[in-house]
Amino acid sequence: MAKKAWLERKRKGPKFEVRRKNRCNICGRARSYIRRFGVCRICFRRLAHEGQLPGVRKASW
Repeated sequence: MAKKAWLERKRKGPKFEVRRKNRCNICGRARSYIRRFGVCRICFRRLAHEGQLPGVRKASW
């Protein structure tokens, strides 16, 4: 019963829209979210190294 109640709460979402938190689409991390790509910095770095993100190149100077 407790698990069912927990699942219902998670599905419902926050009471106020301001409380909504951006999360990484891959791992679910809430911090260091890059809005343009929809992922966190860790997943962004991995995807960029793999060449999965168009228009992203490694900086060199």
